[in-house]
This record gives sequence, structure tokens and C-alpha cells, in this order.
Amino acid sequence: MKNITVIGAGTMGNGIAHVFAMKGYKVILADISEDALLRAIATISKNLGRMVAKEKITEETKNATLLNITTASQITEAVKNADLVIEAATENIDLKLKIFKTIDENAPEKAILASNTSSISITKIASVTKRPAQVIGMHFMNPVPIMKLVEVIRGYSTTNEVTQTIMELSKKLNKVPVEANDFPGFVSNRILVPMINEAIYALHEGVAGVEEIDTVMKLGMAHPMGPLQLADFVGLDVCLAICNVLYKGFGNPKYAPCPLLVNMVTAGKLGRKSGEGFYSYSQDSKELVVADSFK
Repeated sequence: MKNITVIGAGTMGNGIAHVFAMKGYKVILADISEDALLRAIATISKNLGRMVAKEKITEETKNATLLNITTASQITEAVKNADLVIEAATENIDLKLKIFKTIDENAPEKAILASNTSSISITKIASVTKRPAQVIGMHFMNPVPIMKLVEVIRGYSTTNEVTQTIMELSKKLNKVPVEANDFPGFVSNRILVPMINEAIYALHEGVAGVEEIDTVMKLGMAHPMGPLQLADFVGLDVCLAICNVLYKGFGNPKYAPCPLLVNMVTAGKLGRKSGEGFYSYSQDSKELVVADSFK
């Protein structure tokens, strides 16, 4: 595999492009938004610059990495020579199915099609293509350049050969791949998101405050980040979407999203990306401040 196309230039997409390009792969980063592409390249350059400053890489490596990335605003053109296409669009099933239909119609027959979805069925995604055996989940963790895990999810029809190829490719990126089967939430979010949802219930029911809940989990359970801060980091809209996938997929009320989470998303309080969630965020301050609503 030499030519990688990443669909979606958001936080995950630019991180995935970053790690492939740094390992010498030729990457096309595609997004319908030219502004998103400009922001993505600026972010990658900034992150590489930090690595240079910390003496983890040289200036030459930074420049070579950036040269390995080109951008495109048309999916049809971006995938035509790809060996691997990784979709990293918003966690919306209708959008993902539309993208995969387009990829399948325009990518080479031999190309493997992967999704960075955090919860949506790989089997469902594969069903809209003519190559379900070559569709797989490749779920990176945020921030992609730092986090080691890649959850590799086999759809119902995914072949052993394709799975092994992606497992080995992940290792070449200096990641640790873990194979999982195609059930709602896979492993990571089937465990993580109910924990976050339960922390929100604890806040909603007045068990404790925001800082208290996060402190218990950080100091008592050795989590590097409390569940409410982590929810803000992930995005409350993403947490809600995964809760709904789990709830619908298993039909079990234990996965039902907390009403407080639903209300916050409805109100546009999505966490760090919107400037407010359980905490308030300003560009000028790195200090963690509890949002006014929860003081």
C-alpha cells in the first residue's frame, strides 16, 4: 500500500493524514470544504512544529511529511488511485452510507475501504458497496498522532486477508491494533460511553458536582481525565450519537442517554468545540473552569 486517501479533514481526518504522511505514505486529504482543508494543513503543520520543538523529529521530517499530503475537494478524484480509503466524516450514518457509495463507485477494484466510525455498524456500511469483503473498521483514537490504539473492526463479510492487511498496516504506523467484531460500540465505546453517561446521570441526580465526579475517577480509578472532561473533549453530540447507537442496537434501557446530555446537545453546549459543556473553554486559558450552569 502506497496511496492513502482520507475523507474528512476534521480532527480525526487530519490526524490520520498526519500519521500516514509521517511514515512516508502519499496521502490525499479530501473534504468538500476548502476552509476545512486549509485548517487541517495548518493544524498538521502546527503539530509537526511542536514535535520539532520537542526534538522528536527534525525539520526535514516535518517538511517531508507535509510534502506527502495533497488536498482535494472532490471525492471522485481523490479516490481514483487509492490503495486504501479511510472515511473520517461526521458520525452520521446517512452521510457515511452516501460517502461509501461514492467511494465504491470510483476507487480501484483492489482498494480496501475503511471507516474511522466510533460506533456505526461496519456490516451496514459495507452493504451499500459492491465489495463488502474489502470493507473494514479502522477506529483511531483522538489525538491520533499520540494515541497508540487502532480498533480494527471486522464486518460480517470482511475477509481474513483484508483484516490481516490492516492489522499489519497499523503496526507500520507504530500503532497497536486490536481486532474486534462488529457489535454496537465495538469494544472501546461499548465500555467508555456508558461510563460517561453514568457520570452525567450522577451529576443530573445531584450525587456530586462536576469537579467532584471527575476527581473521584482521576484519583480513585487512575483515569488521566475525568469522564465529564472527557465527554467535553470527545464532544457531547458524539457521546449522544453513540448512546443512541448502543440503545437502538441492543434495545437495553441501560444504554439510554441521560436527559441532561440530550438537553445540553439540544442547547448547543457540545463541549470544548463549542466553548462550553460541563466546563467553559477560552482560547486564552488552559485552566479548567466549571461551566456556570453547574456552579
